[in-house]
Amino acid sequence: MSALPAALRISRRSAWRSRGRSALIMVMIGLPVLVITALFTVVETMNVSAREGQTAEFGAADARIWQAPAGSELRQEPNGASWSTGDDGASAAPRSPSEVAALLGPGTRLVPFTAGVFRRGAERIDALRIDLRDPLTKGMLTLTEGRLPGAGEVVATPASGLRPGEVLRPPGAAPLTVVGVVEHPHRPSLRQVVGPDVSPVQAEEFWSPHEYGPGWLADTPRPVTWNDVPALNAADLYVTSRAMISDSARTLARPGPMNVAGTAGLGVMVIMVVLETVLLAGPAFAVGLRRRRRELAEIAAQGGSAAHLRTIVLADGLVLGGAAAVVATVLGVGAGAFGAPLVARWTEGMVGPVDVPWTAVLAVAALGLFSGITAAQVPAAQAARQDTASVLAARPPVAADGPGRPLAGVVLVLAGLGATLVARRQSEPVWVWAAAVLIMIGLLVLTPWLVRFTGRAATRLRLPLRVAVRDAVRHRSRTASAVAAVMAVTATAVAMGIGVQSEYMDRRNAYTSARPTGMLAIWGGTMSDATWGRLRAETARLLPGVPLASGYQAQDAQGRRYALRYTVKWNGIRTRRTAAIGDRALLRLLQGRDDPRAAEALASGKAVVFDPAAVRDGKLALRAASTSGPPRRLDVPAVVAVPADEHQGGALLPRALVEQAGFTTAERQLYAMYRPPADFTLGRDLAKVTGRVTVASEEGYRNLPDPGLLGWLVGAVVLAAGGTLAATGLAAADMRPERATMLAIGAPPATLRLVVAGQALYVSGLGALMGLAAGTVTGVALSRPMTTHGAGDPATIAVPWPFVIAVVAGPPVLATAAALITRTRLPLTRRLQ
Repeated sequence: MSALPAALRISRRSAWRSRGRSALIMVMIGLPVLVITALFTVVETMNVSAREGQTAEFGAADARIWQAPAGSELRQEPNGASWSTGDDGASAAPRSPSEVAALLGPGTRLVPFTAGVFRRGAERIDALRIDLRDPLTKGMLTLTEGRLPGAGEVVATPASGLRPGEVLRPPGAAPLTVVGVVEHPHRPSLRQVVGPDVSPVQAEEFWSPHEYGPGWLADTPRPVTWNDVPALNAADLYVTSRAMISDSARTLARPGPMNVAGTAGLGVMVIMVVLETVLLAGPAFAVGLRRRRRELAEIAAQGGSAAHLRTIVLADGLVLGGAAAVVATVLGVGAGAFGAPLVARWTEGMVGPVDVPWTAVLAVAALGLFSGITAAQVPAAQAARQDTASVLAARPPVAADGPGRPLAGVVLVLAGLGATLVARRQSEPVWVWAAAVLIMIGLLVLTPWLVRFTGRAATRLRLPLRVAVRDAVRHRSRTASAVAAVMAVTATAVAMGIGVQSEYMDRRNAYTSARPTGMLAIWGGTMSDATWGRLRAETARLLPGVPLASGYQAQDAQGRRYALRYTVKWNGIRTRRTAAIGDRALLRLLQGRDDPRAAEALASGKAVVFDPAAVRDGKLALRAASTSGPPRRLDVPAVVAVPADEHQGGALLPRALVEQAGFTTAERQLYAMYRPPADFTLGRDLAKVTGRVTVASEEGYRNLPDPGLLGWLVGAVVLAAGGTLAATGLAAADMRPERATMLAIGAPPATLRLVVAGQALYVSGLGALMGLAAGTVTGVALSRPMTTHGAGDPATIAVPWPFVIAVVAGPPVLATAAALITRTRLPLTRRLQ
């Protein structure tokens, strides 16, 4: 029998005998493979292509037509589309079905639909008016309960919360009875009611395709191709067809080659995954080697060579790594398939049929197998070098550091620090991670020396801890691997935490608005004074008792509208603001209080500016811009004032100042301190007066810190604690004679548990402190490319202290607690002299 099959057979039997250790190694190797495979599967499954989603979009029809507002400018191309809409006053009549059918050719059959929203008390849900009993709608929705709706009836999706038998009473319309439940093929979180008598309303002030508005499903005698699109766009019709989707899929350009940063990022990710896996699984492989030392020595005594012993241990990595990769890949694909609908429901995204990117998944599985074999390299080398006579005599080996290792580690760490200083000046964070890998490798090389150096403090510790630390120093090869594993996990988590928190704080600091939080703004476009008068009266009617402050629009002698803007840097980003025009009432809203000094300056014809950096030598530089007129530059007197909010900027110009510059002013804006309720419909109500109105409510900065930090915290604590406990199990196995001696001379079980816990505390504590130092350097360096926006912009550095404390203190506390509850009662053993 050749060496490799025999080694594989021995490894398989050994793995089955030590099932707990084998399971631990498989978890350490397979966990990254499982997570990455599941992530790839979820992303690919949630990426619903146009070809996959065409049945849900227009059922069995050949095309779907959307009616854009009259006078729209539509332009569809295979790589995208552009459109612009809007008019002042009532829209022209939409295209009739006969006109649309004439454009598509004789024999075309159309099924009308209207998409919008439906009000259910204070709640608004999507609504689709269409007859689902028509064969052209087959596949758009799947009936899961009840029956399809007829006159006066609707069906609802599960997310809407409606059940068959419920009655909907829309305002101003006949009641609708829910007769069934339907599911969208790709949108599990869709909240929608569908029926032939639903009366949906447009939810947004501005039209956009694929969302709201009227349209038709078309059964055409010939395919609708891109050659037909220009004529349909000219008729204010937006079209999607099966033939267009097929043509677009064939003409899509293939992705170009990966750039240097992308290649480096992929390489860094592979190195870090392999490094983490090797360091985590290494102690567990060392446990297996320690328990099989006598078996391997007997093989050597019977004629086995050092190469044979190395092959047997490497076979452990091949068997366990291969099994872990296969199991993790299967579980990862299953988890991704099961999790994609849950993620889509949680994120309100789309989900298609299960799709596995097999090339990437198989590459990840191969990476797991490679990690398993790599993790067994060091134990394999130790097995090949072990002294057969010493092992058979039960004398433990003593490892010694190579003389050049500390110096090599210091050189690598210094090189990594220098690379970090250079990388933090780059625009891509991947170069900082590349430098971090160099630092981690240097610390890995330096770890045995650090273990021996820190072990000098053992003389000042109490007996259990002193025994634990001295044993860890005596077995530096075993201890260094576990310490390095904790270091790598902690450093990665700390660096990611600092980088993400810095980016969040930078985004929060970069948030700025020209209005205070809680202000409602209503802007009118180009319109007549009569139209504005009706709009203002309707606003006052819809907001009874709410004080309204006026804002004004600048126009030249030809009636062309001008915007008065200035540019200022806010948190390192050049921000262009439009100055408001108004009086003391608007100033009071912008400042949130009465400011006599600012009010006096406004009354005297000066601009009141809330961006101090924009005022130079008492002047504010403005650029008057118009879409149809020549630009102008104005330098106006200005004073700096304090706004209502910390993140508020902007400027307020008095009407007299604008008129002195040669413009006329007309009231076209209204402002109020008013927080709208959840069922706020002011924008839609005012759009009935004129389409050229915009309603905005300033809500302030609403984003929350990245919840992914919690996942990093849990993963770091679990991985670091797992590596520590693996090393602690190895230490407990090595210390069986010492613990038996301590038990024989009367040491209580608590002392034995303290010895084991001391090992866990020392390993995880030293690794966490090293990881804290390395992670802090990397995190601070990451903050620059993640938060700067140009030359001279200072970096934002923010440390999430609760997260960092939990990452650093969590593994030692968890591992020590787990070691304290381990079983310590041992049978007495015979000691050899």
